[in-house]
Amino acid sequence: MSTIPCPQCTLENTYQDGPNLVCADCGYEWPAGGEGKAQDEDDDQVRDANGNLLENGDTVVLIKDLKVKGSSITLKQGTKIKGIRLVGGDHEVDCKVEGSPFMLKACYLRKA
Repeated sequence: MSTIPCPQCTLENTYQDGPNLVCADCGYEWPAGGEGKAQDEDDDQVRDANGNLLENGDTVVLIKDLKVKGSSITLKQGTKIKGIRLVGGDHEVDCKVEGSPFMLKACYLRKA
């Protein structure tokens, strides 16, 4: 059996540990049955509260009231937000609500 190179560091010093393959050099683990896809490839997919895949330009609806930190503003449940933009980081969605820019977590949104 030939060794499969690590998808993270591309070195071939890998071994099988149960259902996973492990790189001895960087310590990265991935499923042995897969083609060695990095876990980060699944992480850049943003899903709403219902599990629907979100894309740039989608229209979403807030599923609960959100208090804005450092302000007396509350974004109300049912507010429709058009033309979202997906960004990396803790808050995945960049948008404008009533002309003001906000960064929101996708778990508080559902696709309209």
